[in-house]
Amino acid sequence: MKKVYPDAAAALKGLLRDNITIAAGGFGLCGIPENFIAALRDSAVKGLTIVGNNAGVDDFGMGLLLKSRQVKKVIASYVGENKEFERQVLAGELDLQLTPQGTLAEKLRAGGAGIPGFYTRTAAGTKLADGKETKVFDGKEYVLEEGIRADLAMVKAWKGDKSGNLVYRKTSRNFNPMIATCGKVTVAEVEELVEVGSLDPDQVTPRASTSTASSRGRATRNASSSARSPAPPARRTPRSAS
Repeated sequence: MKKVYPDAAAALKGLLRDNITIAAGGFGLCGIPENFIAALRDSAVKGLTIVGNNAGVDDFGMGLLLKSRQVKKVIASYVGENKEFERQVLAGELDLQLTPQGTLAEKLRAGGAGIPGFYTRTAAGTKLADGKETKVFDGKEYVLEEGIRADLAMVKAWKGDKSGNLVYRKTSRNFNPMIATCGKVTVAEVEELVEVGSLDPDQVTPRASTSTASSRGRATRNASSSARSPAPPARRTPRSAS
């Protein structure tokens, strides 16, 4: 499988279709895969379910896809600072699944690790738990949450090698490591594309096999396996798809 691509559009070629679920890294506008988001907008695919911490702002980030009416559902933990998002939700044009931030992070991590569900105290006894299975442990109520598996995961990293190993930088790390594991196929936009062997193994974040696209003109791609745990940090080559 070819792993290096010249730009975001080339890395996404053959992966996009209507009505798929896409998970995207970022916190606010920090660490978002902005070039992939722009390529998604230009592709004109529609009926998307978007998973991420938030929905961007009106003219940047995931807000671009809302403005172009390509999204039917958003799973997020923060939905402020986007007037068009608010308008669509209140008008009943957009389905919103509001999820506590820590729960969302764990749902993504669980999906990437092949864990179908887990119990959490968060949201127990609130409207966010309506319709969900609950169970009592040691006298306390817990809510069953399902892991998230996306058809496509898009992340932003600081450095990446041509095998898909990624290194994130400071706060731009945020949701990216969890999201990198949860996609059937993962694409990564990196600031610097380096040769295999150039990255410190201790700095490589465990993740599923990864597709890497560089904002400086290179990209790589590979399929991930949902049935296996992420590789240990010292492993320098991605797994093949099972």
